[in-house]
Amino acid sequence: MSPEFQAFATGFPITLAHAAASLVLLVGGCALYSALTRHREIRLIRDGDAAAAISFGGLILALAAPLALSLNASASLIEVVLWGVAVIAMQLLACWLIDLLLTGLPQRARDGDIAAAGLLVAAKLSAAIILAAAVAS
Repeated sequence: MSPEFQAFATGFPITLAHAAASLVLLVGGCALYSALTRHREIRLIRDGDAAAAISFGGLILALAAPLALSLNASASLIEVVLWGVAVIAMQLLACWLIDLLLTGLPQRARDGDIAAAGLLVAAKLSAAIILAAAVAS
């Protein structure tokens, strides 16, 4: 067996395990966010609310960015899970603080205001990018 194939055969299962753990953490983070918020974005999305879709889509990206870069800081599956839990917790805290600081915008987004949802997404993605860079450094 060639060294390249052997390296791939050894590394690919590890890559799959790290990706699977990160995806489970992403889904768990989204579920936790949904459980902790007063509004039910999934129901609003099913009802066709574009602002809710933008807001929840932004949350998914805001959780995925630091999770993705936490993979760089991780050498084992245990580290992937530890870093993943840490960045999910920090990003959910950042999202809560942004909602708190941008008074009125979360309610406007819940009421279907696409402009408010877009600004909230931008703020949450900005925090996610900074958190991701901090984890990767």
